[in-house]
Amino acid sequence: MIARIAARIGRVFEELTVRPIALYGSAVLRIGYGLAYLVFLVREFPNREELWGPRAAWSPTLERQYVASANWYGWVKSWYALLATTSDTRFELSYALALLICAAMALGWRTRATSIAFMLVVTTFTGRDVFLSDGSDNVLLLMSIYLVFTAGGRRLSLDARRLATRTASPRTPFNPALAELAEVRRRIVTLMHNAAILVIGFQMCVIYGAAALWKAQGSVWENGTAIYYVLHIDWFRVWPGLSDAVAGHPTVIAIVAYVTVFAQIGFPFAIFSKRLKYALLVLLLGMHLSIAVLLGIPVFSAAMIIGDSVFLPDAFWLAAGRIARQTASRLRTLRPRTPLPPVRTPAARHTLSRNDLLR
Repeated sequence: MIARIAARIGRVFEELTVRPIALYGSAVLRIGYGLAYLVFLVREFPNREELWGPRAAWSPTLERQYVASANWYGWVKSWYALLATTSDTRFELSYALALLICAAMALGWRTRATSIAFMLVVTTFTGRDVFLSDGSDNVLLLMSIYLVFTAGGRRLSLDARRLATRTASPRTPFNPALAELAEVRRRIVTLMHNAAILVIGFQMCVIYGAAALWKAQGSVWENGTAIYYVLHIDWFRVWPGLSDAVAGHPTVIAIVAYVTVFAQIGFPFAIFSKRLKYALLVLLLGMHLSIAVLLGIPVFSAAMIIGDSVFLPDAFWLAAGRIARQTASRLRTLRPRTPLPPVRTPAARHTLSRNDLLR
Protein backbone atom coordinates (compact mmCIF):
# COMPACT_ATOMS: atom_id res chain seq x y z
CA MET A 1 0.00 0.00 0.00
CA ILE A 2 2.85 2.38 0.82
CA ALA A 3 4.42 1.63 -2.55
CA ARG A 4 1.13 2.41 -4.33
CA ILE A 5 0.71 5.68 -2.42
CA ALA A 6 4.30 6.68 -3.21
CA ALA A 7 3.78 5.83 -6.88
CA ARG A 8 0.59 7.87 -6.97
CA ILE A 9 2.33 10.85 -5.37
CA GLY A 10 5.17 10.49 -7.85
CA ARG A 11 2.75 10.52 -10.79
CA VAL A 12 0.96 13.61 -9.45
CA PHE A 13 4.27 15.40 -8.93
CA GLU A 14 5.41 14.41 -12.41
CA GLU A 15 2.15 15.69 -13.83
CA LEU A 16 2.46 19.02 -12.03
CA THR A 17 6.06 19.59 -13.08
CA VAL A 18 5.94 18.35 -16.69
CA ARG A 19 2.54 19.19 -18.18
CA PRO A 20 1.18 22.75 -17.74
CA ILE A 21 -2.57 22.89 -17.27
CA ALA A 22 -5.05 25.45 -18.58
CA LEU A 23 -2.66 27.27 -20.91
CA TYR A 24 -5.55 28.71 -22.91
CA GLY A 25 -7.42 29.45 -19.69
CA SER A 26 -4.48 31.42 -18.31
CA ALA A 27 -4.24 33.28 -21.63
CA VAL A 28 -7.92 34.21 -21.36
CA LEU A 29 -7.30 35.42 -17.81
CA ARG A 30 -4.38 37.54 -19.00
CA ILE A 31 -6.33 39.04 -21.90
CA GLY A 32 -9.49 39.51 -19.88
CA TYR A 33 -7.99 41.25 -16.87
CA GLY A 34 -5.64 43.33 -19.02
CA LEU A 35 -8.54 44.56 -21.16
CA ALA A 36 -10.84 45.01 -18.15
CA TYR A 37 -8.41 47.30 -16.37
CA LEU A 38 -7.54 49.09 -19.61
CA VAL A 39 -11.23 49.84 -20.25
CA PHE A 40 -11.61 50.89 -16.61
CA LEU A 41 -8.75 53.39 -16.83
CA VAL A 42 -9.94 54.70 -20.21
CA ARG A 43 -13.48 55.07 -18.87
CA GLU A 44 -12.22 57.06 -15.86
CA PHE A 45 -9.78 59.14 -17.90
CA PRO A 46 -11.95 62.30 -17.71
CA ASN A 47 -12.25 61.79 -13.92
CA ARG A 48 -8.65 60.79 -13.22
CA GLU A 49 -7.79 64.05 -11.45
CA GLU A 50 -10.74 63.78 -9.04
CA LEU A 51 -10.06 60.10 -8.32
CA TRP A 52 -6.27 59.73 -8.12
CA GLY A 53 -4.72 63.05 -9.14
CA PRO A 54 -2.86 65.64 -7.06
CA ARG A 55 -6.11 67.51 -6.37
CA ALA A 56 -8.22 64.50 -5.42
CA ALA A 57 -10.37 64.59 -2.28
CA TRP A 58 -8.10 61.94 -0.75
CA SER A 59 -5.02 64.10 -1.22
CA PRO A 60 -1.46 62.80 -1.67
CA THR A 61 -0.66 64.07 1.84
CA LEU A 62 -3.48 62.02 3.36
CA GLU A 63 -2.39 59.01 1.32
CA ARG A 64 1.20 59.22 2.53
CA GLN A 65 0.05 59.64 6.14
CA TYR A 66 -2.21 56.61 5.82
CA VAL A 67 0.55 54.50 4.27
CA ALA A 68 3.07 55.63 6.90
CA SER A 69 0.74 54.58 9.72
CA ALA A 70 0.17 51.11 8.23
CA ASN A 71 2.15 48.19 9.61
CA TRP A 72 3.73 47.26 6.28
CA TYR A 73 7.23 46.71 4.98
CA GLY A 74 9.06 49.75 3.67
CA TRP A 75 8.99 48.69 0.02
CA VAL A 76 5.26 47.98 0.28
CA LYS A 77 4.65 51.50 1.59
CA SER A 78 6.61 52.97 -1.31
CA TRP A 79 4.69 50.71 -3.67
CA TYR A 80 1.30 51.96 -2.48
CA ALA A 81 2.35 55.61 -2.49
CA LEU A 82 3.63 55.75 -6.07
CA LEU A 83 0.66 57.79 -7.30
CA ALA A 84 0.57 60.00 -4.20
CA THR A 85 2.29 62.90 -5.91
CA THR A 86 1.60 66.61 -6.16
CA SER A 87 3.22 66.84 -9.59
CA ASP A 88 0.78 66.93 -12.50
CA THR A 89 3.46 65.85 -14.95
CA ARG A 90 4.43 62.79 -12.93
CA PHE A 91 0.79 61.79 -12.49
CA GLU A 92 -0.03 62.14 -16.20
CA LEU A 93 3.06 60.17 -17.21
CA SER A 94 2.18 57.47 -14.67
CA TYR A 95 -1.37 57.26 -16.03
CA ALA A 96 -0.17 56.99 -19.64
CA LEU A 97 2.35 54.31 -18.64
CA ALA A 98 -0.41 52.37 -16.87
CA LEU A 99 -2.50 52.40 -20.06
CA LEU A 100 0.44 51.05 -22.07
CA ILE A 101 1.13 48.32 -19.52
CA CYS A 102 -2.51 47.15 -19.56
CA ALA A 103 -2.47 47.05 -23.37
CA ALA A 104 0.83 45.10 -23.37
CA MET A 105 -0.64 42.68 -20.83
CA ALA A 106 -3.66 42.01 -23.01
CA LEU A 107 -1.48 41.52 -26.11
CA GLY A 108 0.95 39.25 -24.31
CA TRP A 109 4.10 41.26 -25.04
CA ARG A 110 7.03 40.27 -22.80
CA THR A 111 4.51 38.66 -20.50
CA ARG A 112 6.85 37.84 -17.62
CA ALA A 113 7.93 41.43 -17.11
CA THR A 114 4.57 42.88 -18.15
CA SER A 115 2.66 40.77 -15.60
CA ILE A 116 4.82 42.18 -12.79
CA ALA A 117 4.26 45.72 -14.08
CA PHE A 118 0.51 45.02 -14.37
CA MET A 119 0.41 43.87 -10.75
CA LEU A 120 2.19 47.09 -9.79
CA VAL A 121 -0.37 49.16 -11.72
CA VAL A 122 -3.38 47.45 -10.13
CA THR A 123 -1.89 47.63 -6.64
CA THR A 124 -0.93 51.27 -7.01
CA PHE A 125 -4.32 52.45 -8.28
CA THR A 126 -6.14 50.35 -5.68
CA GLY A 127 -4.06 51.74 -2.83
CA ARG A 128 -4.14 55.35 -4.02
CA ASP A 129 -7.60 55.91 -2.52
CA VAL A 130 -8.89 53.34 -0.04
CA PHE A 131 -12.40 54.80 -0.19
CA LEU A 132 -12.83 54.01 -3.89
CA SER A 133 -12.29 50.27 -3.60
CA ASP A 134 -15.04 47.69 -3.89
CA GLY A 135 -15.34 43.99 -4.63
CA SER A 136 -13.95 44.38 -8.14
CA ASP A 137 -10.75 45.99 -6.85
CA ASN A 138 -10.19 43.13 -4.42
CA VAL A 139 -10.66 40.49 -7.12
CA LEU A 140 -8.49 42.34 -9.65
CA LEU A 141 -5.76 42.86 -7.05
CA LEU A 142 -5.63 39.18 -6.11
CA MET A 143 -5.75 37.99 -9.71
CA SER A 144 -2.99 40.38 -10.78
CA ILE A 145 -0.74 38.82 -8.14
CA TYR A 146 -1.59 35.27 -9.19
CA LEU A 147 -1.04 36.02 -12.88
CA VAL A 148 2.63 36.82 -12.20
CA PHE A 149 3.25 33.11 -11.58
CA THR A 150 1.31 31.77 -14.56
CA ALA A 151 2.59 31.09 -18.06
CA GLY A 152 -0.14 33.21 -19.59
CA GLY A 153 1.97 34.22 -22.58
CA ARG A 154 2.30 30.77 -24.13
CA ARG A 155 -1.00 31.01 -25.98
CA LEU A 156 -2.83 33.81 -27.81
CA SER A 157 0.00 36.30 -27.39
CA LEU A 158 2.78 38.11 -29.19
CA ASP A 159 5.23 36.05 -27.15
CA ALA A 160 3.76 32.84 -28.55
CA ARG A 161 4.12 34.17 -32.10
CA ARG A 162 7.72 35.17 -31.46
CA LEU A 163 8.49 31.77 -29.93
CA ALA A 164 7.03 30.00 -32.97
CA THR A 165 9.24 32.08 -35.25
CA ARG A 166 12.29 31.31 -33.13
CA THR A 167 11.53 27.58 -33.16
CA ALA A 168 11.35 27.57 -36.96
CA SER A 169 14.82 29.16 -37.22
CA PRO A 170 18.00 26.99 -37.33
CA ARG A 171 18.91 25.57 -33.94
CA THR A 172 22.17 26.08 -32.10
CA PRO A 173 24.53 23.12 -31.43
CA PHE A 174 23.37 20.84 -28.59
CA ASN A 175 24.94 21.52 -25.21
CA PRO A 176 24.17 18.94 -22.46
CA ALA A 177 24.72 21.39 -19.59
CA LEU A 178 22.48 24.05 -21.11
CA ALA A 179 19.85 21.44 -21.99
CA GLU A 180 19.78 20.18 -18.40
CA LEU A 181 19.53 23.73 -17.07
CA ALA A 182 16.69 24.46 -19.50
CA GLU A 183 14.86 21.32 -18.35
CA VAL A 184 15.15 22.34 -14.69
CA ARG A 185 13.87 25.81 -15.55
CA ARG A 186 10.98 24.35 -17.54
CA ARG A 187 9.91 22.14 -14.64
CA ILE A 188 10.07 24.99 -12.14
CA VAL A 189 8.06 27.28 -14.42
CA THR A 190 5.50 24.53 -15.02
CA LEU A 191 5.15 23.85 -11.30
CA MET A 192 4.66 27.55 -10.54
CA HIS A 193 2.11 27.87 -13.35
CA ASN A 194 0.07 24.87 -12.23
CA ALA A 195 0.17 25.98 -8.60
CA ALA A 196 -1.03 29.48 -9.57
CA ILE A 197 -3.89 28.05 -11.66
CA LEU A 198 -4.99 25.88 -8.74
CA VAL A 199 -4.80 28.88 -6.39
CA ILE A 200 -6.93 30.96 -8.79
CA GLY A 201 -9.54 28.21 -8.93
CA PHE A 202 -9.47 27.88 -5.13
CA GLN A 203 -9.82 31.66 -4.77
CA MET A 204 -12.94 31.70 -6.95
CA CYS A 205 -14.44 28.87 -4.90
CA VAL A 206 -13.71 30.77 -1.68
CA ILE A 207 -15.40 33.90 -3.05
CA TYR A 208 -18.54 32.02 -4.05
CA GLY A 209 -18.63 29.88 -0.91
CA ALA A 210 -18.14 32.83 1.44
CA ALA A 211 -20.74 34.92 -0.41
CA ALA A 212 -23.28 32.09 -0.19
CA LEU A 213 -22.67 31.55 3.54
CA TRP A 214 -23.08 35.26 4.25
CA LYS A 215 -26.31 35.30 2.24
CA ALA A 216 -27.66 32.25 4.06
CA GLN A 217 -27.21 34.01 7.41
CA GLY A 218 -29.28 37.02 6.39
CA SER A 219 -33.03 37.10 6.88
CA VAL A 220 -33.64 39.07 3.66
CA TRP A 221 -32.11 36.26 1.60
CA GLU A 222 -34.05 33.63 3.54
CA ASN A 223 -37.25 35.53 2.77
CA GLY A 224 -36.24 36.03 -0.86
CA THR A 225 -36.52 39.82 -0.61
CA ALA A 226 -32.84 40.83 -0.82
CA ILE A 227 -32.89 41.47 -4.55
CA TYR A 228 -36.16 43.42 -4.22
CA TYR A 229 -34.60 45.81 -1.71
CA VAL A 230 -31.43 46.27 -3.76
CA LEU A 231 -33.49 47.25 -6.79
CA HIS A 232 -34.95 50.15 -4.76
CA ILE A 233 -31.63 51.61 -3.56
CA ASP A 234 -30.92 54.83 -5.45
CA TRP A 235 -27.18 54.13 -5.75
CA PHE A 236 -27.87 51.00 -7.80
CA ARG A 237 -30.80 52.22 -9.89
CA VAL A 238 -28.89 52.86 -13.10
CA TRP A 239 -32.00 52.16 -15.17
CA PRO A 240 -34.98 53.06 -12.92
CA GLY A 241 -37.56 51.84 -15.39
CA LEU A 242 -35.86 48.47 -15.78
CA SER A 243 -35.40 48.13 -12.00
CA ASP A 244 -39.10 48.85 -11.43
CA ALA A 245 -40.09 46.35 -14.11
CA VAL A 246 -38.01 43.59 -12.51
CA ALA A 247 -39.17 44.50 -9.00
CA GLY A 248 -42.77 44.08 -10.16
CA HIS A 249 -42.37 40.27 -10.20
CA PRO A 250 -41.82 39.31 -6.53
CA THR A 251 -42.23 35.58 -7.09
CA VAL A 252 -39.55 35.52 -9.78
CA ILE A 253 -37.26 37.59 -7.56
CA ALA A 254 -37.67 35.14 -4.67
CA ILE A 255 -36.86 32.19 -6.94
CA VAL A 256 -33.78 33.97 -8.31
CA ALA A 257 -32.61 34.74 -4.77
CA TYR A 258 -32.76 31.08 -3.75
CA VAL A 259 -31.18 29.89 -6.99
CA THR A 260 -28.33 32.37 -6.48
CA VAL A 261 -27.58 31.10 -2.97
CA PHE A 262 -27.72 27.42 -3.96
CA ALA A 263 -25.61 27.99 -7.08
CA GLN A 264 -22.90 29.81 -5.14
CA ILE A 265 -22.77 27.38 -2.24
CA GLY A 266 -22.78 24.37 -4.55
CA PHE A 267 -20.23 25.64 -7.03
CA PRO A 268 -17.09 24.60 -5.06
CA PHE A 269 -18.38 21.03 -5.12
CA ALA A 270 -19.75 21.12 -8.68
CA ILE A 271 -16.33 21.79 -10.26
CA PHE A 272 -15.57 18.07 -9.89
CA SER A 273 -18.56 17.22 -12.09
CA LYS A 274 -18.18 17.93 -15.79
CA ARG A 275 -21.86 18.42 -16.58
CA LEU A 276 -23.02 20.17 -13.39
CA LYS A 277 -20.05 22.54 -13.56
CA TYR A 278 -21.15 23.94 -16.90
CA ALA A 279 -24.74 24.35 -15.72
CA LEU A 280 -23.69 26.36 -12.67
CA LEU A 281 -21.25 28.43 -14.74
CA VAL A 282 -24.15 29.44 -16.99
CA LEU A 283 -26.24 30.40 -13.94
CA LEU A 284 -23.38 32.43 -12.49
CA LEU A 285 -22.81 34.09 -15.85
CA GLY A 286 -26.45 35.20 -15.92
CA MET A 287 -26.14 36.43 -12.33
CA HIS A 288 -23.07 38.56 -13.11
CA LEU A 289 -24.61 39.98 -16.27
CA SER A 290 -27.70 40.94 -14.28
CA ILE A 291 -25.52 42.64 -11.66
CA ALA A 292 -23.69 44.57 -14.37
CA VAL A 293 -26.89 45.80 -16.05
CA LEU A 294 -29.33 46.23 -13.16
CA LEU A 295 -26.97 47.38 -10.40
CA GLY A 296 -24.41 49.20 -12.54
CA ILE A 297 -21.33 47.28 -11.32
CA PRO A 298 -19.78 46.15 -14.62
CA VAL A 299 -16.16 45.99 -13.43
CA PHE A 300 -16.98 43.56 -10.64
CA SER A 301 -19.08 41.42 -12.96
CA ALA A 302 -16.31 41.38 -15.57
CA ALA A 303 -13.72 40.40 -12.95
CA MET A 304 -15.84 37.47 -11.77
CA ILE A 305 -16.77 36.29 -15.28
CA ILE A 306 -13.12 36.35 -16.34
CA GLY A 307 -12.15 34.46 -13.19
CA ASP A 308 -14.73 31.76 -13.93
CA SER A 309 -12.97 31.02 -17.23
CA VAL A 310 -10.22 29.21 -15.34
CA PHE A 311 -12.62 26.27 -14.88
CA LEU A 312 -13.02 25.78 -18.63
CA PRO A 313 -10.55 23.28 -20.16
CA ASP A 314 -8.32 23.98 -23.12
CA ALA A 315 -10.54 21.76 -25.29
CA PHE A 316 -13.39 24.22 -24.72
CA TRP A 317 -11.33 27.21 -25.88
CA LEU A 318 -10.02 25.31 -28.90
CA ALA A 319 -13.57 24.37 -29.88
CA ALA A 320 -14.74 27.94 -29.31
CA GLY A 321 -11.96 29.27 -31.54
CA ARG A 322 -12.79 26.75 -34.25
CA ILE A 323 -16.49 27.68 -34.15
CA ALA A 324 -15.60 31.39 -34.29
CA ARG A 325 -13.39 30.86 -37.35
CA GLN A 326 -16.07 28.80 -39.09
CA THR A 327 -18.70 31.45 -38.32
CA ALA A 328 -16.48 34.21 -39.64
CA SER A 329 -15.82 32.19 -42.79
CA ARG A 330 -19.55 31.70 -43.38
CA LEU A 331 -20.22 35.40 -42.87
CA ARG A 332 -17.57 36.26 -45.45
CA THR A 333 -19.12 33.89 -47.99
CA LEU A 334 -22.61 35.31 -47.36
CA ARG A 335 -21.44 38.89 -47.80
CA PRO A 336 -23.07 40.39 -50.92
CA ARG A 337 -20.59 41.20 -53.63
CA THR A 338 -20.90 44.13 -56.02
CA PRO A 339 -21.11 42.86 -59.63
CA LEU A 340 -18.18 43.94 -61.76
CA PRO A 341 -18.90 45.94 -64.95
CA PRO A 342 -18.66 43.97 -68.21
CA VAL A 343 -15.25 44.06 -69.82
CA ARG A 344 -14.91 44.22 -73.60
CA THR A 345 -12.63 41.69 -75.10
CA PRO A 346 -10.00 42.74 -77.65
CA ALA A 347 -12.00 41.04 -80.40
CA ALA A 348 -15.11 42.99 -79.52
CA ARG A 349 -13.18 46.25 -79.50
CA HIS A 350 -11.67 45.36 -82.90
CA THR A 351 -15.09 44.56 -84.40
CA LEU A 352 -16.55 47.74 -83.00
CA SER A 353 -13.81 49.92 -84.43
CA ARG A 354 -14.11 48.24 -87.89
CA ASN A 355 -17.89 48.79 -87.94
CA ASP A 356 -17.34 52.38 -87.00
CA LEU A 357 -14.97 52.76 -89.94
CA LEU A 358 -17.47 51.18 -92.36
CA ARG A 359 -20.13 53.68 -91.29
